[in-house]
Amino acid sequence: MGKNKHALATGLFLVIFVAAVTSIIYWIGHFERERNVYVIATREAVAGLNPESTVFYRGIAVGKVLQIKFDPDDSGIILMLIEVDKNIVFTKGVFATLRLKGVTGLTQIQLADAGKITARLPANNDNKANRIPLVPSMTDKLLDSGEKILAKADHVMMRLDALLNDENLENVGDILGNIKNLSDKLIDLNTSLDKALVGIPALSHDAQTTLKHINGLTDELQVLSKELRTLSAKTGNLTDKAGHFADTGKNMGELLMQTTLPKMNELLTDLQATAREVKSTSTVLRKNPQSLLLGRPPSEPAPGEPNYEAVE
Repeated sequence: MGKNKHALATGLFLVIFVAAVTSIIYWIGHFERERNVYVIATREAVAGLNPESTVFYRGIAVGKVLQIKFDPDDSGIILMLIEVDKNIVFTKGVFATLRLKGVTGLTQIQLADAGKITARLPANNDNKANRIPLVPSMTDKLLDSGEKILAKADHVMMRLDALLNDENLENVGDILGNIKNLSDKLIDLNTSLDKALVGIPALSHDAQTTLKHINGLTDELQVLSKELRTLSAKTGNLTDKAGHFADTGKNMGELLMQTTLPKMNELLTDLQATAREVKSTSTVLRKNPQSLLLGRPPSEPAPGEPNYEAVE
């Protein structure tokens, strides 16, 4: 009886173990079917890339590298089979680049999409039109252009060496010396200007004082002109009275005509000429007071004189 129970327990254990292994195998097979396979193609070297290397899409790990091989139809093309989670959908605009993993020298695949193409990329398809291109990364571009950069740097250094020869350095020293001399002259000029600016307020005050004196002289000339006009009026009255007195007597008239009137006429002529000159001087000073110090401005040339220009 005991042996039968032991055999039954052993049989049940084997059945359960086989069922568990079968379930695990089925689960693993089902898990494998939950991933899509894509092909990446390139003609560049893929140093550091190995099977089981991680595949990233926009910085997130989404799969791994399954196999790396040459294209059977073209040995210049390297094919990389990758498996990616089934829920990741790619468009035909997706592309791949290689990314170094720290300082280990190992390489990982970085997938990205420019977003310019919306057509969906079919999975599990070995058609050449559905292969993902591997484009050079920024590091690869820098390494490829390193020789050109070194050549340009060498050219720049040669140009600098030619520019900084002894003759040019001497010329630069002369230029700097001239600039220093010019700076010193500018400082002296600035000092002179400061001194001149200090004297400007005093000069302005003197000019204002002179203008005040000119205004006072103009007022005095106006008063003198008024007095001369009054004197002229009184002289006219005196002339009238002299004529009336001449009518009272013939002898007195002849006396006045022969002696007094000629002298009075000369006096009146002189007074009228003086009055006209004073009036003309007053008018000029009223219009241009500075002429008292600077003199009268030159008059416009008359017809027949030099520099005369006819006005049309």
